[in-house]
Amino acid sequence: MSTAYSSATGDEYGAPVLVEPELRRLDGIVREAAVPPLVRPVRHGSLADLPFDNAHAVPQSVVLSRKTVDGRWADVTAAEFAEQVQAVAKGLIAEGLMPGDRIAVMARTIYEWTLIDFAAWAAGLVTVPIYPTSSVYQACWILHDSGAVALITETAGQAAALGPELGRLPGLRHVWVVEKDHVELLAESGAHVPDSEVEVRRGMLVPDTIATLVYTSGTTGRPKGCALTHGNFFAGIDNAIELLYPVFKAETSEDASVLLFLPMSHVFGRMVAVACVRARVRFGHAPSLSPEDLLPDLASFRPTCLLTIPYMLEKVYNSARAKAESGGRASTFDRAAAVAIRYGEALEARQAGTGPGPGRSLKAARAMYDPLVYRRIRNAMGGRVRYAICGGSPLGRRLAAFYAGAGIEIFEGYGLTETTGATTVTPPLKPRLGTVGRPMPGTRVRIAADGEILISGDHVLRGYWDAQAGGVVPAARDGWFATGDLGELDDEGYLTITGRKKEILITAGGKSVAPAPLENWLRSHPLISQCMLVGDGRPYVAALITLDPDGITHWRRMNGKHPVPPELLVDDEELQGVIQRALDEANKTLSRPESIRRFMILPVDFTEEAGHLTPSMKLRRDVILKDFAAEVEALYEGRAGA
Repeated sequence: MSTAYSSATGDEYGAPVLVEPELRRLDGIVREAAVPPLVRPVRHGSLADLPFDNAHAVPQSVVLSRKTVDGRWADVTAAEFAEQVQAVAKGLIAEGLMPGDRIAVMARTIYEWTLIDFAAWAAGLVTVPIYPTSSVYQACWILHDSGAVALITETAGQAAALGPELGRLPGLRHVWVVEKDHVELLAESGAHVPDSEVEVRRGMLVPDTIATLVYTSGTTGRPKGCALTHGNFFAGIDNAIELLYPVFKAETSEDASVLLFLPMSHVFGRMVAVACVRARVRFGHAPSLSPEDLLPDLASFRPTCLLTIPYMLEKVYNSARAKAESGGRASTFDRAAAVAIRYGEALEARQAGTGPGPGRSLKAARAMYDPLVYRRIRNAMGGRVRYAICGGSPLGRRLAAFYAGAGIEIFEGYGLTETTGATTVTPPLKPRLGTVGRPMPGTRVRIAADGEILISGDHVLRGYWDAQAGGVVPAARDGWFATGDLGELDDEGYLTITGRKKEILITAGGKSVAPAPLENWLRSHPLISQCMLVGDGRPYVAALITLDPDGITHWRRMNGKHPVPPELLVDDEELQGVIQRALDEANKTLSRPESIRRFMILPVDFTEEAGHLTPSMKLRRDVILKDFAAEVEALYEGRAGA
């Protein structure tokens, strides 16, 4: 692994350091922030080398844990993983796959995903993730556009669904299925291939070689293939490992471990998986996000760090509060939550140098509530969780402070597929709650005149895949990638996301409204699952709201209400009143033209299956507007909740 150093001093160090960003101002406003790299850039080799480097350096160290059929976690040593990678790579070579060929993977977050990723790289291939929830059309588009010659699916059902369309994909020569033991058969088929063939192919790879084509989620149109190189990954993960020292490098009484449960098809999950291999941090895979599956996995694996999104942290908080209310302890929970928030804010102030930290009485209150509330929340996450890396959308200051006070430090970040995952993150030594942190080491963040966030750094993609040209089309101009997101930098270089450029609503009165911050705030309410603001070209802003099933079940039980069909529940006057009070709270921070004047509760939720959400839980606004056009019109005809 590269030795870390502070680029400000050149000195080596063995603990986290804080490098202040370089700031550039225009008219007194910070327009650019840059943080120098913490590691020297990788000049040779590739990600394919990592398993073999680990096997050579620490052959008996546990680098992964694999869930067995009986639910146990079986440890996998560095030597064993490298042996498996070598065997599968030889199988891919035996099947005729050539360097540069694309191999698609359609699977949930399972051990085989990581095995195939590294084996494909060792064979000189380019991996192409496909979400397992993708429609046949979406999957075929990615297979066609990428020119994939092979596909590995998790289930036979996925392969069967694509079967009728395979005739339209003449370049796809192989389809293998994990549950049919095809990965094991691949390893057996390559037994005759000499090890030297894999070494030759690995030796052909350099940091500028394309490692993967990751297709965007397509919120604004047809997905585009982001060509990410081995060097893009190294630039991101090496700096992340050094910056997030407590997660990846600190030596404590408990060995660091990470349980991955977010989709491996998303660059966020892939980045953390590769970082764990690079840092030799044990990690495992949890394929299901349903509570009945995930909670036992957390309990048995007992990770020290989680990779998560705000939606899941909101669900944990709301579920804990609902359980407390059911047991007659709602007031206790609310007092504990207030103490945790104050404690988290006091910690932040101390680290920022603006306060002394938690006082004696606050420490005593936190100690009192720890076994009553905070420990139960940590136990729901496995009992050993100390850190969470959170991305996807802003978490919000209140919830970030609560988790910090409850003993779980949140490293909130921001990034895109095009930036190989994180491009900003909360620095451990100086968090700022409610922001998405500072630029990652080696990254420059600029705010354009119209508020758009521009990114520069070695982690920015080489370009977009162009099937017709058979290559890559550059995505950055003059070294800067335009994200399409809107944001602001404060006087110390912390970034706050204010919206999405293409999602800005401009009312009939000419007022510009960024919907995302309001939607994220409302979505944290225990009764609200999803929220989408409307109002472009309209006289005022309104909202479509869907209900959280667990939250509604609890609310009905606590209010003595009998189950009713969803179409009747949405007209319940008490429920309307609860939602209205939530909107009133949100509106307190807004000017009158920005405030939400009306809302409508929908009898159905927005789902990925219906096309309303991307696999990463982002709203497909154009689809929602089309499917609920009548409901939107009703919001401006006086028939909606007000």
